[in-house]
Amino acid sequence: MQIAVIGASDCADEEYSTARTIGKLVAASGAILVCGGLGGVMEAACRGAREGNGMTVGILPDAGNGNAYLDVIIRTDLGHARNFLVILSADAVIAIGGKYGTLSEIAIALKTGRPVFSVGGWDIPGVIMCRSAEEAATNALSAVRRSPLCRTPPSGGVSL
Repeated sequence: MQIAVIGASDCADEEYSTARTIGKLVAASGAILVCGGLGGVMEAACRGAREGNGMTVGILPDAGNGNAYLDVIIRTDLGHARNFLVILSADAVIAIGGKYGTLSEIAIALKTGRPVFSVGGWDIPGVIMCRSAEEAATNALSAVRRSPLCRTPPSGGVSL
């Protein structure tokens, strides 16, 4: 299972805390956390996942190193076009706050049939609004487990 956590690279303290909690919950489920690899919401989610001994993947828009909590760094040099890779790598998406980059990722997710859950972000048709980090993570993980595309990695292995 792979869950994308999306949101702005510059976020409020409450969004950072929410993303960190979601990262911990994703890690506790055994899912891999995928993100855009930068700061803000992405960093917080990765930080939480690392604190929960989870795996993090950052798909970067440039040739940089991303945030300090990434296990796997994919340098694309694609700018915002890397948003497609972030979303297409995920089984479900959790949006936290966000700006237009987040909106573009939501649109890609909805267009490609991935479920999108949002905490304090874009309230648009197709997005399932959640009141808390726990609700968003629980709903996203449940949606993935019900999906016919869901694959659990073999014991000791990871699916990227």
